[in-house]
Amino acid sequence: MEKRRISFDLLVFDTLDELSQSEKTLMQIAVEARENAYAPYSQFMVGAAVLLANGEIVIGSNQENASFPSGLCAERVAVFQAGAKYPGIAINTIAISVASKTHKVDRPAAPCGNCRQAIAEYEQKQNTPISILMMGVSGEIFKCESLNDILPLAFGNSYL
Repeated sequence: MEKRRISFDLLVFDTLDELSQSEKTLMQIAVEARENAYAPYSQFMVGAAVLLANGEIVIGSNQENASFPSGLCAERVAVFQAGAKYPGIAINTIAISVASKTHKVDRPAAPCGNCRQAIAEYEQKQNTPISILMMGVSGEIFKCESLNDILPLAFGNSYL
């Protein structure tokens, strides 16, 4: 038997001002997108902003419905919209901002498993990493250089 460790480097920023100007702008757009979330059941609002290789920015917010949890997360809304509107254009970065109507969110939230799988599919398809920025209402900001960082051993079309 062999034991292997899987790890990654996580960049941690104390404030938005530590990000590059383009990352800061992208995160501010994600915060704005979060305000359009429809989350009457979970009270948890998420906004996402996707920066494409052609410079376009596509947004998404979580959209719930009474058949909870069959709505869509902000990340998938943004990624799927980018794929539909700009097919073949690579995704460079996804910024994610989260908030709750019931309590203060003072730390980043990473994408759920469904979103990780969806983003992984795009990263595999475009054969270039997608960096992910994550933040709450306050507190630190996390940055991963690739979706593979937070979803090691990802399942993909190579198994099919």
